[in-house]
Amino acid sequence: MAGAEPCRPRSNRCSPQPLSEEQPLQVKVVGLFKSSSFQIAKSTAESLKTTYPSKFEDPIVVPLQEFAWDQYLQEKKRELNGETWEYSSYVMCFVNDRLLGDALELQKWAHRVWDILDVKPIALYEALTLDYSSKFLRETKHSFVFLDIAIDYYPVGRLIFELYSDACPKTCKNFQVLCTGKAGFSASGLRLHYKGSMFHRLVQNAWLQGGDENFSIPHNKRGVLGMVNKGRHSNGSQFYITLQSAPYLDRKYVAFGQLVEGTDVLKQLELVPTENERPVPRCIIIDSGDLYG
Repeated sequence: MAGAEPCRPRSNRCSPQPLSEEQPLQVKVVGLFKSSSFQIAKSTAESLKTTYPSKFEDPIVVPLQEFAWDQYLQEKKRELNGETWEYSSYVMCFVNDRLLGDALELQKWAHRVWDILDVKPIALYEALTLDYSSKFLRETKHSFVFLDIAIDYYPVGRLIFELYSDACPKTCKNFQVLCTGKAGFSASGLRLHYKGSMFHRLVQNAWLQGGDENFSIPHNKRGVLGMVNKGRHSNGSQFYITLQSAPYLDRKYVAFGQLVEGTDVLKQLELVPTENERPVPRCIIIDSGDLYG
């Protein structure tokens, strides 16, 4: 469903009017890929192009996973020079790079200016969302794993990671079997499973480390998942999650995945008090495994 009308500075409001054939309009839709409001906006943008092919460029449609959507909103806040700004919807619609609003605002504009009325039921959009989401994840050809987290023994939520198995197959497989516990036990009798293990190091504004082949994935943003190793071709069980861009790690450790869901959980982990970079409350992985296994 379309979210409530966003609050945004008046200078960013736009009410685009039809232009001449020499100046076709460009509609851009950016949003959470598994939101029905994203599908509504996408459908409206496509209808505008289909109905008025000479007046609209092909729409730009940008589906984002939850963590990337949150980062996108933070970037938009920075663009507004730190102004207090809230946005409650899961999609942003632009016309010629000017923010129009959410899916409902795009529908209203399409109806008012272009006489396009969307009468499709919400149940259809919900079905389209499920189909689109499955296809979107399938086409990545990547694996997805989860870590369920508790802080001071209180469950706080789930971290979901996308593993870049095409770029780092060995490291991804190693991490995946440690998430599922399918590796069994070590020679010393230690169970090879992240379930029950702890995050034992937190470097403020740098990375979070937990857990008891290819250097091509950059450490260029928050949420990058990497494996701590003893060399270019070694694999262990200790992993880290970046808390900001860390390009100095690019040639040192193997980055092989990205946090895609669990924005609030990562924030809670990031804020726990520490002593000598060790979290004071116990930060425990209470369960882990394949998301679609």
